[in-house]
This record gives sequence, C-alpha cells and structure tokens, in this order.
Amino acid sequence: PAFPQWGWLSLLAGMAVASAVEDLAPDPTDVTLKWPNDVLLRGDKLCGILSERIEHADGARAVVGIGINVSLTRDQLPVPAATSLALAGLPTDRDVIVAGVLNHFSRYYRQWSLSGSLREEYQASCASIGAELTIVVDEHRRVHGIGRGIDAYGRLEVATARGVEIFAVGDVVHARLQA
Repeated sequence: PAFPQWGWLSLLAGMAVASAVEDLAPDPTDVTLKWPNDVLLRGDKLCGILSERIEHADGARAVVGIGINVSLTRDQLPVPAATSLALAGLPTDRDVIVAGVLNHFSRYYRQWSLSGSLREEYQASCASIGAELTIVVDEHRRVHGIGRGIDAYGRLEVATARGVEIFAVGDVVHARLQA
C-alpha cells in the first residue's frame, strides 16, 4: 500500500481481533473498537495493538503486535478498566483465537488491498465515534471533543470547540470510561 495508507494496519488488526472475539461472544455487540489500537469487550480493554513501519533497502515492511488478554485474572490485569476472555466467560482456546484473528486479518487485508479503505466497516464498530473524548497528544496538549469519524487515512476526526481536528496519533480517553 502507499505510505499514507499504512495507518490502516493497526485499525485493520483491531477489526480482525474484534471479529474473532465476536465469533466467540454470545452478544457480538459487546465487542467494540477504541481508536486507534484497542479492542473493548463490554467497555473494558481486551486487546492492544502496536504497529511499526520498518524501512528496508528493498522496500518498507510493517510489524504488527497484537496483545489479547486471554486468561488473565482480575489481579493480573494491567489497569482496572481491562478484562480478559476468561473473566468475560468466553472461550480461551488459544488455537481457536489465533486462527480466528488470522482468518479475519487475511479477509480484511484483502479487502483493504483492493479498495484502499475499510472506513465504513471500522466506523460501524468504533466506540470512539459519537463519544465524548479527550485526545492526549503529548504531555502538554490535550484536546476535548466528540469523535466524528475516521478519514480516508485512518485518522480520527474530532469535533472540538475550534472546529473539526484530525489526529493521526494520540491516546484517546472516552469520558464514560474514565470512571
């Protein structure tokens, strides 16, 4: 893919994990995405994703890291607003989970390669759209607003007091998840 489109890899990976978990969940609507790199289960963080572009002499590559909380107990979770498949009462067979993620990743990757966008599909599952948010850009800048959408490059559009602002990076804090 062209360089500007590489931002979709983390979003695509999140979609793959969300779809794999939806396949396991009694209620697929319990699974949502939090832009740019989290999968939520019943509003708690189940999975985090990190992607990195690596330059090589023969072309760029990407490394996508996916961390799914499978069997962690409440005491083992990294933050209070996290969960695991086991805590949610979902299956924890790692072979099934990995196969599901890879199958969905392959499907989404083919679709993205052909169309160049997964915007509509991503937005349909993204809890950041329509939510009151704070974007922590860095230690000096926080932006408050309402998640409006995802642009063609996978960046978050936020309606702020200054108008619509676009974010390619930042930690998103959902107002309803702060409690």
